[in-house]
Amino acid sequence: MDQESLNERETRAWVRFQHMRIEVNVVLARMLTRDFGLTEADFVILLRLSNSPENRLRARDMAAALQWDRSRLSRQVSRMETRGTVMRAPSEGDARGYDVALTDAGRAAFQAAWPSYVTGIRHCFADVLAPDQLDALTDIAETIDRHFTAEHCPGGLKDPAKADGARTTAAGLEFRTAADQ
Repeated sequence: MDQESLNERETRAWVRFQHMRIEVNVVLARMLTRDFGLTEADFVILLRLSNSPENRLRARDMAAALQWDRSRLSRQVSRMETRGTVMRAPSEGDARGYDVALTDAGRAAFQAAWPSYVTGIRHCFADVLAPDQLDALTDIAETIDRHFTAEHCPGGLKDPAKADGARTTAAGLEFRTAADQ
């Protein structure tokens, strides 16, 4: 099989990007588990539901927005139902589907964890970078996101994961780019 190699600059950038992403995610995930008994997947779902109208979402839309397959979401929701942080609810207009709804316990868990999560992001990421570095990283991420949307999302901006110009991170954080506004 004939494969091209990355050049030294590309290799260095890719390896550093992967290392940075893994390190920051590991620190945040450990903090969530240690201090709040939440997995990163728990937190992503709680965050998404906390920011949704009526604190509920159709399961298929959540799976698409998080770029998870439906079976992964179903297994995660089952684990969270056992702990009482979410519940399945009938989905209006879709007898085959269901909504994932935030419970009072889930809301309390999210509200307890959120301030520490933000502190962790600042400590491991935002406060480490100068403002011009944050701007450069944002520009880089937006460029890659535009490519991803154009080349790898079948529905483009109509895809639930990209609807209305909103972008969703793996951690479920939503934001809009300057180009989208």
